[in-house]
Amino acid sequence: MAAGKRVVVVGAGVAGLTTAVVLAEVGVLVHVIAEEVPGFTSLAAGAMWGPYLVEPKDKVDQWGQRSLEVFRRLAEDPATGVRLTSGIEASRTAEAPPDWATTLPGFRPCELAELPAGFSAGYRFTVPLIDMPTYLDYLLRRLDAAGGTVERRRLASLAAAGPATVIVNCTGLGAKDLLPDPDLRPIRGQHVVVTNPGLTEFFSEDTGLSSDLLCFYPHGSTVVLGGTAIDGEGGLAPDDAATASILARCAEVEPRLAAARVLAHRIGARPTRAAVRVESDRQEEDAVVVHNYGHGGAGVTLSWGCAAEVRGMLADK
Repeated sequence: MAAGKRVVVVGAGVAGLTTAVVLAEVGVLVHVIAEEVPGFTSLAAGAMWGPYLVEPKDKVDQWGQRSLEVFRRLAEDPATGVRLTSGIEASRTAEAPPDWATTLPGFRPCELAELPAGFSAGYRFTVPLIDMPTYLDYLLRRLDAAGGTVERRRLASLAAAGPATVIVNCTGLGAKDLLPDPDLRPIRGQHVVVTNPGLTEFFSEDTGLSSDLLCFYPHGSTVVLGGTAIDGEGGLAPDDAATASILARCAEVEPRLAAARVLAHRIGARPTRAAVRVESDRQEEDAVVVHNYGHGGAGVTLSWGCAAEVRGMLADK
């Protein structure tokens, strides 16, 4: 895309901010419009790199690998909130490891003695962990340094985002009503943030399609415990019963967490559809519209790859 063109990115979650950074750093005049800065659902993420129940697989693999390369570079700077961390993903049913995990550094099957009681298989690897409040602040600083601007405003339509040469729709679940997109649905996620009793490694259970997740991600003085994945629910109020269940599941695997003090609750609604939507759609007034939403629980994992695809789509605009 020619330098000097004005692009409006709608949405300030991880997809929107990453896309804005990628475009601003090649000389595009980028203006972000969002009701929440940064986006509430992105703030609620755990977050560990790894494709999570998202399609289409061929594109997801490409986007995820591109993002992984960037996160590995970002992990060299502690100020980004990204760290390369080792840990275990385990299963109670002896499932084969996900193909994305087998290519990660340090990948190896676990010995049974390494696994918590009740688990029959597990795999150790090293992967980026992202402290989302720190990371989203880093993206905002990086956008500002590249000349991008941010406006807090709720839009009733994409047309209200103009004037612009291009409007990039990164509204996540908001696209359900804004476009509208009837294929988009929420999957409610809840995490609990607690004091860190000394954990340095992550743990994640492969729970398949269950709505009850089990994971813990250490971020220095805190640990993010998860979680839930309740299909069709988008409410953002804390659920005390879910909190108690998350704490119990995590403490069963790591007893040191039983005495950890609860610091915060993080709740978000993952924007989910049959396939991630990254495509040019239609004209809105005099602007080209490009969509980048519907990442489900893999928004962080796919963020840099999807942003690069948007940049490529705009190369001749």
